[in-house]
Amino acid sequence: MDLSKPQHFRCEIAGGIARIAHDRPERKNPFTFDSYAELRDWFRALVYSDDIHAVVILPNGGNFSSGGDVHDIIGPLTRMSMKELLTFTRMTGDLVKAMIGCGKPVIAAVDGVCAGAGAIMAMASDLRLATPEAKTAFLFNRVGLAGCDMGACAILPRIIGQGRAADLLYTGRAMSAAEGEAWGFFNRVVEADALEAEAIKLAERIVAGPTFANSMTKTMLAQEWSMSLEQAIEAEAQAQAICMQGNDFRRAYDAFVAKEKPVFEGD
Repeated sequence: MDLSKPQHFRCEIAGGIARIAHDRPERKNPFTFDSYAELRDWFRALVYSDDIHAVVILPNGGNFSSGGDVHDIIGPLTRMSMKELLTFTRMTGDLVKAMIGCGKPVIAAVDGVCAGAGAIMAMASDLRLATPEAKTAFLFNRVGLAGCDMGACAILPRIIGQGRAADLLYTGRAMSAAEGEAWGFFNRVVEADALEAEAIKLAERIVAGPTFANSMTKTMLAQEWSMSLEQAIEAEAQAQAICMQGNDFRRAYDAFVAKEKPVFEGD
């Protein structure tokens, strides 16, 4: 798969950073069946890329994403069989699995509408920036569905706490940028004209670091959810021993001795 040329969303790759964005700004960037599937496959293929070390998901036209398209997705779903519906819901969940398992830090830069599956993509990212105008809504119950969509009931409470997650998932209301920052959902809030630059600056800092070690950190952050404390400590011991065999560890030591800034190469 050519990661630089998706058909159903925008992508630009430079300096080890992939900038991606939904590409239907006239409709606030909704998902379609095709964009769901292509995003899933893109993040799955990202595991094997040596050219991309961080991903920034950007808004387009002042909005992040309005979620599943009412006409292109919601309407057809009302006419599907249970088997077809389960195929769809598993596919959407696979997008989250692919984002978590892609091995590269993912930064969501949220502006304007961030709803439904759009909110899920922000949630599944490692870091999140927002503008003051960002409105994030896990609005599934507003269309007659449960809040337990695409891992929301597992992941969202881990980010903002059980009670706050319950508030958003039971009501479907929009979380303001100020709430999101206070609750720990957003790492910080920046003005709209600085959003992309701040997100890229953060990605550049990550890419300048030890990228193999960053991948290990992402793996451990995901895997340790289901481990006991003893298992987690042992898993981290093994992960760190692997990283200690890497050349970046030696580069950091040599740079420290020489009183220089280390230049990491990701090996």
